[in-house]
Amino acid sequence: MNGPFNRGGSRKPMGEINVVPFIDVMLVLLVIFMITAPMLTQGVQVELPQVTSEAIDSQEDNEPIIVSVDREGGYYLSVGGEEMAVDLQELGDRVLILLDRQPGTPVMVRGDRYVPYGEVVTLMSTLQVAGVANVGLISEPPSRD
Repeated sequence: MNGPFNRGGSRKPMGEINVVPFIDVMLVLLVIFMITAPMLTQGVQVELPQVTSEAIDSQEDNEPIIVSVDREGGYYLSVGGEEMAVDLQELGDRVLILLDRQPGTPVMVRGDRYVPYGEVVTLMSTLQVAGVANVGLISEPPSRD
């Protein structure tokens, strides 16, 4: 009798693993990560100092690009001592052009004490969209009154 429960000697055990369920799970995880990954990279990354900051030792020959925000919300671009007023829309383009000419030039942000935090975040976001990877913040040491 050759039924389904007959253990005849002619059949060999199957030595393969069915990987189709594993592939299905991996594709679902891939889709989930593809959707959530852009959400994790939004925002501007800033490392705040834990102690009183010291002056930065400039070991590079390039003058830094300094982007300033005054208390009225005006934006200024300073390169090599020359300062010009710029619009926020053209600021990113100008910084990108300067970095194309001299790659590795440090970019520093200087904001007035009374500028709303949102203005500085908008400025740093504009620089990030323009392709600036690292942005430094300029501050003055506390007065010893």
